[in-house]
Amino acid sequence: MHQRSPALIAWFAALLLTGVAWPPRTLAAETVRVDATAAGTPFPHFWEAMFGSGHATLAMREGYLRDLAAVKKITDFRYVRFHGILDDDVDVYNEDEHGNPVYNFTLIDTIYDGLLAHGVRPFVELDFMPRELAFNPDDLHVFWYKPNVSPPKDYLKWDGLVRALAQHLISRYGIDEVSKWYFEVWNEPNGDFWGGVPQQQTYFDFYAQTARALKAVSPRLRVGGPATAHAAWIRAFLHYVASENVPIDFVSTHGYADDTPENLLGTNRKVPYDARVCLAVDRVRQEIQHSALPNLPLFWTEWNVMGADGARDTTYVGPAVANTIRGCDGKVQMMSFWTFSDVFEENGPSKQPFTGMYGLRAYGGIDKPSFYAFGLLHQLGDERLANPSDHAIVTRTKDGGLAIALWNLVDPGTHGVTRTIRLALSGVHPNAAVSIQRVDDHYGNVLPIYRSMGSPRHPTPAQVAQMNAATALPPPEVAHLRNGALSLALEPNALLLIEVAPSELAVPPAAAPGG
Repeated sequence: MHQRSPALIAWFAALLLTGVAWPPRTLAAETVRVDATAAGTPFPHFWEAMFGSGHATLAMREGYLRDLAAVKKITDFRYVRFHGILDDDVDVYNEDEHGNPVYNFTLIDTIYDGLLAHGVRPFVELDFMPRELAFNPDDLHVFWYKPNVSPPKDYLKWDGLVRALAQHLISRYGIDEVSKWYFEVWNEPNGDFWGGVPQQQTYFDFYAQTARALKAVSPRLRVGGPATAHAAWIRAFLHYVASENVPIDFVSTHGYADDTPENLLGTNRKVPYDARVCLAVDRVRQEIQHSALPNLPLFWTEWNVMGADGARDTTYVGPAVANTIRGCDGKVQMMSFWTFSDVFEENGPSKQPFTGMYGLRAYGGIDKPSFYAFGLLHQLGDERLANPSDHAIVTRTKDGGLAIALWNLVDPGTHGVTRTIRLALSGVHPNAAVSIQRVDDHYGNVLPIYRSMGSPRHPTPAQVAQMNAATALPPPEVAHLRNGALSLALEPNALLLIEVAPSELAVPPAAAPGG
């Protein structure tokens, strides 16, 4: 048996205490090859067309609208979805002493006027049940604001409410505007948001009643569902609406990266967090294609990345979103990231920033790393160039240049190392200038700055401004290719955007195939 020296033993013990992997782990450099003249395919920005938010009355708050405007500026999103437009705190439905319906659309007007003034349309989630219309007035959800999840006591009165709402919206905003909205019937009826018994059949009948009421007001109104959790019920729902000739304009459902494989995919095998959403999207897309209504668009109206250990406040979100874009492209028309803001009250008002909430901005208007990551991904082009890399999206911009996203995705709680990616570009000048932007531990990451302030539970406006100023991304770095290549080091959970201007292409954009 060989004797190890005391110095070697001490060094090895220190290595273990510091958490450095042994033996040291490295990743071989990956080469991502890009042909700037290659034909592309359409690349609509499906991941940023819509965002989710909490519940309806939040949309009347200054902080909510401030966050909406900030996210609109970096993504130009078009739709916002939230719960509870029919909740009692919106005061839409009451009954007089004779039991006759009394409608009040004052707060709905305030909510929708505010959205439209910011250039965002509502993706109307028709829920929850007004207490005076509920079959069970005490069937309250556990959320802090206690929405009623009962079916209606009288389906004719529910039908009247839906018609009155639709007619009011058309009267106020015009059919040309409202026909651009979407109406989604309820939220996650396969869970504890629907008190009908049996759940599936009562929801299907409720959907049919609601969809027919909307279409009776105008066939131009767009309606869909089933808005289920875990991508459930799709096959049965499509069979029902087809066999019963029920109106439907789109399919909607939900799935999160930290849903279990059993719930989301119906399997007991291990599935990486970062693969789950797109596997579910692919399954639902196939269920639609094999139904009697194979051409219906698919809207994934809630999703987010894995959220354990406060991950949604960290740089992890950017690479995880980029990886989801890469995997879901071409399979879904819109995905609604839940949510754009931490102005959010499922568990009550926020008690402090950075509690692992869903949004791009922490409470108080603090820009998270995810805010900056969405800003980088917005700069991708609208034409995608095929690339086999699991760590890249290559696009062509409207002016004929290139925009390339690169990332090094490392799940929270796992040990990651720096990844080197060598870009090898053809169809560009061999020493072309490229611009580089990044979000990583050093750029766009507010958490160290927040901690340096003592992690205040209630940051002042001055502290918020200081944090946002400190994390604002600097102007792009300019680098030059060497013989058409550039090597880049990406630390764990770094997201980079590389841009090549049209003037740096060896072939003019107008002459490039697909350009």
